[in-house]
Formats: sequence, C-alpha cells, structure tokens
Amino acid sequence: MAEITAKMVQELREKTGAGMMDCKKMLTEAAGDMARAEELLKQKGLAAAAKKSGRTATEGAVSSYIHLGGKIGVLLEVNCETDFAARNEAFQALVKDVAMQVAAAAPLYVRREEIPAELVRKEVELVKAQLREQKKPEAMLEKIAAGKLDRYFSEVVLLEQPFVKDDKKKVSDILAEAVAKIGENIQIRRFARYALGEGLEKKQENYAEEVAKAAGAVK
Repeated sequence: MAEITAKMVQELREKTGAGMMDCKKMLTEAAGDMARAEELLKQKGLAAAAKKSGRTATEGAVSSYIHLGGKIGVLLEVNCETDFAARNEAFQALVKDVAMQVAAAAPLYVRREEIPAELVRKEVELVKAQLREQKKPEAMLEKIAAGKLDRYFSEVVLLEQPFVKDDKKKVSDILAEAVAKIGENIQIRRFARYALGEGLEKKQENYAEEVAKAAGAVK
C-alpha cells in the first residue's frame, strides 16, 4: 500500500473541503488512490446529508444575484440550522453558487416533488406519443419514457441540474458536500428568477401584427 503522506492529505482536503482525519482515513481505505478517496468522501457526504435532512432548518440567508449587467436577477432563500452556520464562508459560497446556477440554467423547480402531477403525466404521455410515431415497441415505452423523463427533470429541477462550475456534479452533490463540510442540514427553499423583457416578446409581435393590419386597412 502506498504511504499516506501529509501532502496527500492536504491535497485531498483542498479538493474536497473535508476534515483532515476524514481525508487520511479515506486515503488509507483507498490505498493511496486519490480519485477513489475523493469518491469515498463524496459517498460519506451524501450519507451525512441524508441523516441530517430531517433536522429543522429555519436559519440561513436570502440572497440576490444580478447577472449580465442587470439583464438577469435572482432572489434565493437557502436554510440551515443555526445563524452561526449562516455566517460561515462555506455556506455563503454555496448560496452564491446556487444563485449563479439559477441565473445561468433557469430551473423551474427546486425539487421534482414540486412539479404538478398533471404536468408530469402530460410529459410522459407526450413522450410516449412521440415514441409510438417512431414505431418503438409498446413493451419498451415505459422504460424509454422514464429515461426521457429523467432528462426532463435534469433540465427543469434545480437539484438535478448539472452544476455550472463542474458538470460532472449535480447541484444536489454540491449541497451534500456543503452539509458534510458545515455539519448542518441545509435546504434550498425557494428562488425567483427575473430576465429582462421576459414575456414581452409575444406582446411586441401582436403589436406588430396590429400595426400591419391597420396599415392594410388604410390602403
């Protein structure tokens, strides 16, 4: 087994933000394999997040983020358990990253459970209809539709989107990492995203049509 050096432990700590003892333990378990140790720490973080998810989180922060010179704005609420954790640099960095994610990726929901059941049903039926047009076997429709539905969730659900700073991770992964690092239950509660001029295009088109019609009437 490779010798676990202080330099290796420090390198893993800098990459993951985990504690020194956890880094040394995972490196030992992974026989010095840095990538494997990082994966073990990730799994440990996810387990820790799952254990803490039921704990009350009523502190935290409401943050704003303005992007593209005032063309996109985000309001975001992220909760944690204590005011002390809310002032933690790691928590503040998480809030900023999530706000940037909302600005860049335009999710519609925080988690898939928030999507109206009727909307999900319609999405499934639409996918199945498309598959039938492609002459896919009826027995395969459910499985293929489930895969396409997961892709739909990865587009509209914040926690399931690829993280904009590292698309090998989901937003849920960086949330779990923050929970492991800070040691408290952390929940993304809600967000609002505003894009300059959003929803006005149709009105402008209708206005153009009305002008054209009026011009035709004058002739």
